[in-house]
This record gives sequence, C-alpha cells and structure tokens, in this order.
Amino acid sequence: MTSFDTSPHLSVWRALLALAVVFVMLATTGWTAVRSHRAATPLQASLAAWEHGRIAGHKLPAADSPPARLAQFFASLSAHQRSRLAHRYPLAVGNMDGAPVGLRYQANRLALGLQREVERDRMHDDRLSPVGQQDAGRRMHRFEALMREGRQILAFDPDGSGRVAEVFGDLGRAQRISVVVPGVDTDLLTFQRTFRKYSAPVGMATSLYAAEREASPRTRTAVIAWADYTAPSGIGVDAATAMRAEEGAVRLNALVRALPGRAPVQLYCHSYGSVLCGVAAHILPSRVSDMAVAGSPGMRAGTAAGLGTTARVWAMRDADDWIQDVPYLEVGGLGHGSDPVSPGFGARVLSARGAKGHAGYFTPGTESLRNFAAIGVGAYRAVDCAGQGDACRAGLSGAESGRRA
Repeated sequence: MTSFDTSPHLSVWRALLALAVVFVMLATTGWTAVRSHRAATPLQASLAAWEHGRIAGHKLPAADSPPARLAQFFASLSAHQRSRLAHRYPLAVGNMDGAPVGLRYQANRLALGLQREVERDRMHDDRLSPVGQQDAGRRMHRFEALMREGRQILAFDPDGSGRVAEVFGDLGRAQRISVVVPGVDTDLLTFQRTFRKYSAPVGMATSLYAAEREASPRTRTAVIAWADYTAPSGIGVDAATAMRAEEGAVRLNALVRALPGRAPVQLYCHSYGSVLCGVAAHILPSRVSDMAVAGSPGMRAGTAAGLGTTARVWAMRDADDWIQDVPYLEVGGLGHGSDPVSPGFGARVLSARGAKGHAGYFTPGTESLRNFAAIGVGAYRAVDCAGQGDACRAGLSGAESGRRA
C-alpha cells in the first residue's frame, strides 16, 4: 500500500497549489508596482555631496571606486582629515567599502544621531497620522539603541524600512570572520528583538560570537550581523522569487571583498538568506571557506556543486521546521529549487537537534549553534552530522589547517 505522505501525487498537488496561490497574488496585486517620483534618499544625498567634495584642495575619489582604491585614499589622509570627512558625509563614509572600519563606525554613529533628530521631529509633526508618529518614535528609539556605547555599526541606511550591519569582535584583528545572513521580514526595526531574541540578526550574531569564543577561546573571531539588503516582507511574491536575493547578492559580495585582512569568511544563511547565499555563491571570493544554511527553502541550484563555489556547503533543518512543507522546485522563476538537506543535493548535512522550529537555530544550548560555532573556529571534525553516521565529516582530515588556536 502506498503511503499518502510519500505519494508523488501529493507532491504535485502541493506544487500546483503553491503556484496557484502565487499567481492569484500576482493577479490581484500586479507583477510590477507603479513608482512615483521620489526625492533623493539621505544616503543618496550624502553620496551626491561627496561627489562634489574636496579635501586639501583635491577632488574626492568616486564613492563607488574599488575598495582597494578607496583604502589607499583614506590611508593617505591624516586622522584629522579622515574624521573631517566622516563629519561632512557621514552616510557616504559609513557605507563606503574601502573606508577604514573604525572610521565607518564613527561615521555611522554620526549618521544615526542625525536621523534620530529627524525622527524626533516627525514624532510631533501634525501632518502625520497617529500611526505615522508612532512609527517615527519606534525608529527614533531604534537609532538611539544603535548609538549606544560600544556598538560597531558597519553599515546604515535609514531609507524605507532601512538596512544595517553590526560587528561583534575586532574585525581588523580577526583570524576568522562569520557573517550572519537573515531572511524575510528583516529591517531596522526587527534587527534586534527582546522577545524571541535569537530569531533576530543581533541575537543570532551575539549568540554565535559567544559560542565561538567558548569553542576556541584563543581563536580571534568576529561576527557580522548583516541586514544590509532589502529582505522580502512576509511570505509573498518577493519571497517566492530571487529578485531580492539577486540584489542582496551584489551587496554581500561587495561586503566580503572589502573586509580587512585575509581571514577566511564563513557565511550563516538562514531561511531566505540561504537563497541569497546560493545566488551569490559563484561570485564570492575564495576567502569564503564555508557556507552553512539553516531552514532553507532552496538555494537556486540543483546541487551543491552547481553553486559554483569552492566553499564547503553545510545544511541543517530541524524536524519541526515548517519550511520542509514548502515545495522544493523552481518553475518560471517561482520557488527556489532543490532541498539542501536532501541526499541528492550533496551538502554536508548537520544535526540541528534542539533548534525547535524555523527560528531556533541560533538558540544557546542547541546542537545547531554548537555546529555553527565549530565551523566558525575551524573545528570541522567536531561537528555532529544529522542521523547516526559521520558523512558530513567525510574528507575533512587536515581541513582545520586554517584554524589558529
């Protein structure tokens, strides 16, 4: 007797149902949105001002110059001149790949202060609805929180729902760098949460940083909570296509290529973040040593080899994660392809014991977090594989040579 749960008819039915829902959404909301004319965003205005700026009588280099060119430019300046540029063009400098990391922290702190005052004024603007004023208050408090002493904001854009990235640890001295790439509904207001702390980028990154230090206290690590792309909002059309992932892939590649030093980089890609990592895989530099996905709806590739990366590809999924019920297919640009934890995909499948659903992979005490930390410090042979075997550790003898303890 054929089991209903494994029937191919069920899989086809689920796929057709999912596509039908998407097409209904397209019919009712439209494939494209009509965009009205918009004034320059704060970041665009800062970049435009930079374009016309000068220092010591010399024209400033183009803000989109290669990171190496910009690094060389900033190195030629005095500390006073660098600080002067951060004060004049805080958003431009704060988001400039190639600018010194410490200067970006300084510039973004200044930018956050300016935007906090903008939102403070909006809180009392009678032209806004009460909901609009309340939203301004929430943004103002978020900006204040990001300005607190000791926070290291690597990127900040207040436009729309906002983008932000934060560093934990000493990025300049790190021997290994981890980057957390989150999924849907990630923006400035959800960057950090008090309730369900470890489902938000800051909670994910701080938990991973602590676990890495516990796993190898002598290994200097840094972790980046990277919400510097426009993530899909909710489980809709954007989440069912690769549009946001393609835009984010360009930004992720720019981040990795501009990171200081030569430390290997490990990517931790959660949910829709794994779609982004899959799209970016073939353009990322070889310093990306590992790509670990959790709760993935697919990576836009049929196999790990098809990603076109030299990085080790790891995958995990908790038994109670609802993402397993999403059809793993891609039809006409809808859906994200093969299941990364399936045997045919070819990823190294890790245990996620204790994760408890879709949002629990970075929760302290879980097997998923411990595995992430082992990858982060290069202790590959310490990871626990899914199931009873050790297939995920196959061929890893000597793989820890890049680890410094």
